[in-house]
Amino acid sequence: MTVEFSMADSEHLPYVKHSLLEVHAEVWRKDAERALDAGADDFFEARLEAAASRPGWTVAIGYEDGRPVGYCHGFSLAADTDWWSNMILPLPRYVTWETGQRTAVLSEIAVCEPWRGTGVAARLHEIWLSLRAEERIALLVDSAVGDGALQAACEAWGYRRVADHREQRESTVYTAMIRPVRHP
Repeated sequence: MTVEFSMADSEHLPYVKHSLLEVHAEVWRKDAERALDAGADDFFEARLEAAASRPGWTVAIGYEDGRPVGYCHGFSLAADTDWWSNMILPLPRYVTWETGQRTAVLSEIAVCEPWRGTGVAARLHEIWLSLRAEERIALLVDSAVGDGALQAACEAWGYRRVADHREQRESTVYTAMIRPVRHP
């Protein structure tokens, strides 16, 4: 497998959105018969557009033979962010203090089935990190995904748990994790 990688920012979202929607539909497809043309995940598209409207949004995309096989995207946390507000136990100010340039959020990383376990996710992550000027990256992970395999992968990439997070009116508890952009 020869995967080629490209990067984009919010200005280029109209040109890469279809690739992201295609990967998302394949990764999260519940019904193998459901075709992308039968209706892309409108909720994902709305979340994607909301994320891309935030300052510093970037995406790394992997392609093989012109077909999108994975992506990794995220944005900068604004100084007045409420991102840290849904932690189950409050975190100290030195963790949650933001400047607009301190923390980037990794919104999502997704890789299609045939490319999982081949290093594509790690490469997408590395490329996305290379676009970041912030000092640290934060993310939320559902530790139940893959019986903990997703959280274990994040830990292998240097992320460390800082708190548990739950959105209001939702039952899923996510693990909030942080790592430096560049390892010392």
